Amino acid sequence: MAPKNPIICAIDTPSTEWAHTLVQSVAPHVGMIKLGLEFFVSQGGDAVRTIRDYDVDIFLDLKFHDIPNTVSGAVSAATELGVAMLTVHAAGGSDMLKAAVEAAHNTANKLSIQPPMILAVTMLTSIDQALAKEIGIERKLEDQVIQLAGLAVKSGADGCVCSAHELQMLRKNYSSDALKLVVPGIRPETSKFAAKDDQKRIMTPQRALEYGADYIVIGRPITKNRNPAQAAKSIKESLAP
Repeated sequence: MAPKNPIICAIDTPSTEWAHTLVQSVAPHVGMIKLGLEFFVSQGGDAVRTIRDYDVDIFLDLKFHDIPNTVSGAVSAATELGVAMLTVHAAGGSDMLKAAVEAAHNTANKLSIQPPMILAVTMLTSIDQALAKEIGIERKLEDQVIQLAGLAVKSGADGCVCSAHELQMLRKNYSSDALKLVVPGIRPETSKFAAKDDQKRIMTPQRALEYGADYIVIGRPITKNRNPAQAAKSIKESLAP
């Protein structure tokens, strides 16, 4: 089953002040806050802790991709921040994925906390078939996603980050209990970002959940709205049964 509030609000900004303002505004209407590279590189781990002070779950989206030992250390450090989700690239291979899972659980056990979900990134939603060919992937994107998702499951990862357009395909192979699916590139129909931005494979919130998403990541349609709180609230209400 999907969580009660599957909305993850993506807040990628170098400004701690603006991030705090956004979190205070949208926290009552979303299930989690996603902090990415822009925020983390400019502000660091202590800033992640200050966001957690608002009693909101954190999805730390840094997409680790390195040798297993390095990823293990990075995941351990991130787990100490008390985040709820972490991302690693499935293309890093099974040894790296297993090292990430083991580090998360070992560190959490030492601290007596819940380990973060380890999410394997299959293919970035900014990549379409043409760009995939550019980086040497000749087969269909769908086949690549299936291969990487299977690797994630075998390695013990909790879920995958995938395009909404791969949801039905993945759900045919994996239940929500076996593999949580977190989907970026979500655009409400009324969003000005729905037509054109750097996300090439997008979908509406309602359709993504119908197709089997457990969590949906929404950024600019909320954070760039004149009233982020109202935007988040409207999306949440649109998902109500």
